[in-house]
Amino acid sequence: MKNSFKELKLDELVAKREELRKKYFDFRFQAVVGHVENPVEARNLRRHIARLETRITAAKKPGAAPAAAPAEVAAKKPAKKAEAARSASAASKK
Repeated sequence: MKNSFKELKLDELVAKREELRKKYFDFRFQAVVGHVENPVEARNLRRHIARLETRITAAKKPGAAPAAAPAEVAAKKPAKKAEAARSASAASKK
C-alpha cells in the first residue's frame, strides 16, 4: 500500500485520505472500547494518511510535478558538509 498512491489523481488522493481518516477514527474508537486485533494498525494508518497529505500538497503546488516522490526529492539534495570536508581532506592527502 505504501507505493499505491503514485498513480492516483488529486481527487482520488483526497477521497482516499478521507477514507483512511474515517478508518483511523473508527480504529481509535474501537481501541477505547478494547476490541483491537492489531494495535500497530494505528501507526500504519497515520503513516498512510501522512503520505497522502504529502502527495496532495505536492499536487496542489503550482508548477510542481504532482507525483514527485519524496525519495526523488531527497536524491537531488546537495551533499552534506561533513561529506564534502572528508572528500576534500582525502584529496589533499593524495
